[in-house]
Amino acid sequence: MIALSLAEIADLVSGQPHDIPDTSRTVTGPVVIDSRQVRPGSLFAAYAGERVDGHDFARRAVDAGAVAVLATRPVGVPAIVVPDVTEALGALARSVVARLGADVVALTGSAGKTSTKDLIAQLLERKAPTVYTEGSLNNEIGLPLTALRTVGDTRHLVLEMGARGIGHIRHLTELVPPRIGLVLNVGTAHVGEFGSRENIAVAKGEMVESLPADGVAVLNADDGLVREMASRTKARVLYFGEAESADVRAENVRLTELGQPAFTLCTPSGCGDVTMRLYGEHHVSNALAAAAVAHELGMSADEIAVALSEAGTLSRWRMEVTERPDGVTVVNDAYNANPESMRAALRALAAMGEASRAGGGRTWAVLGHMAELGDASLVEHDAVGRLAVRLNVSKLVAVGGREASWLQLGAYNEGSWGEESVHVSDTQAAIDLLRKELRPGDVVLVKASRSVGLEAVAQALLEPATEGEVAGA
Repeated sequence: MIALSLAEIADLVSGQPHDIPDTSRTVTGPVVIDSRQVRPGSLFAAYAGERVDGHDFARRAVDAGAVAVLATRPVGVPAIVVPDVTEALGALARSVVARLGADVVALTGSAGKTSTKDLIAQLLERKAPTVYTEGSLNNEIGLPLTALRTVGDTRHLVLEMGARGIGHIRHLTELVPPRIGLVLNVGTAHVGEFGSRENIAVAKGEMVESLPADGVAVLNADDGLVREMASRTKARVLYFGEAESADVRAENVRLTELGQPAFTLCTPSGCGDVTMRLYGEHHVSNALAAAAVAHELGMSADEIAVALSEAGTLSRWRMEVTERPDGVTVVNDAYNANPESMRAALRALAAMGEASRAGGGRTWAVLGHMAELGDASLVEHDAVGRLAVRLNVSKLVAVGGREASWLQLGAYNEGSWGEESVHVSDTQAAIDLLRKELRPGDVVLVKASRSVGLEAVAQALLEPATEGEVAGA
């Protein structure tokens, strides 16, 4: 964080110093909410959660090097006491970013937020020091923590913003106001909470409503609900997509034999060829969104094309592709799932499977339930099961309870017979099945909502096999 004295911090958050002998002491390290992450010079924010109260770890944090604790009550060590720690963090983040003067880029969307954020970060880091959201810390706690990682030479701040309801993104943009606001898409993720895609569009559009007149709204020209958001902003609009009318667009889109997207990137400053290291055609839209932001911040088409071609995955469990020594390829996309991302992952699996089939390999889709779909849950799970069959996925393994049975039923009704699809009760049953059945050349996709914990399947498949676990042994 930008160096601030405890007196300055207390003033910015309207807090009261307690047990601080010298308020001129300076916070120079990160602001953290986990005492195990404290480094010398840190500020420890004590949250009272359902199971753990951070105030109980105040002494440990100071002993580890924290200058002080941000708390709601005196804790017997140097502390700045505030009525609400979350609100105080937000106020501190807003003040720090205002002093910094960096370009703030914020993005939202129903699918692809984290992958796109990672791409934007990798592009902008080539031009100037960049701080970006780690993983999916995209709420009212994670966003200020990200903003407070900035230092004096930070020139770009890239913030992912999520929403659980209407008004949430507006609140986040008030905490750290962006100059560039990006909306990727409006899908059906969390439709059970919002009620409809139209309501989701209302929430996502709060991003562009927050932008200043000299800001830029980066909008997906291929998504009608996003395109309509142009009327909701006073900022200049920059469109990305495959549509001919898009300012930043892709031409000649194709997949390599390994399932990696390739295309010609065209921006107002020129064109360049891109072959991505990521897997799946859905990354084309993510790449165009990142390219639009990079173009706006001064990168040339050639620079962007090279950077996109070299960019990798920064966040775990998102289309992580690992080939085992025996030739089995494991695709760990288990961080989360919604209907749009599930369809994209299945199409990526199908593309990757073309090469494996030539060598006798098979494609496996190990899928679990998609959460927060409300009344649309049955229809959406059924549709994913059907799509697996239409894409000629060799084996569908549906893991879990009712929703998993709907996945398998969809596959069955689409024409999956015999052993082409199977429903298993839990992750261990899936692991046991796969260890028994996998053979060299197979490609395995693992994907479900975060609560299912299917990453355990991918991790187990990448552990060294014991004798008798390899098919044909």
